[in-house]
Amino acid sequence: MFYWAIVFFIVAIVAAVFGFGGLAKDSAYIAKILAIIGIVLAIVSFLFHRRGSRD
Repeated sequence: MFYWAIVFFIVAIVAAVFGFGGLAKDSAYIAKILAIIGIVLAIVSFLFHRRGSRD
């Protein structure tokens, strides 16, 4: 998940450098959403792993 967030972030930077504002804005938004989803999934995974190991 973080890999794709970084890819879209790089696409946004390159698009912004070349003047494609709309594409840069959309790519940055997708990167932001993917990063948030990745963080949420990492936290959920961490919490369930800790709870499962207490048995």
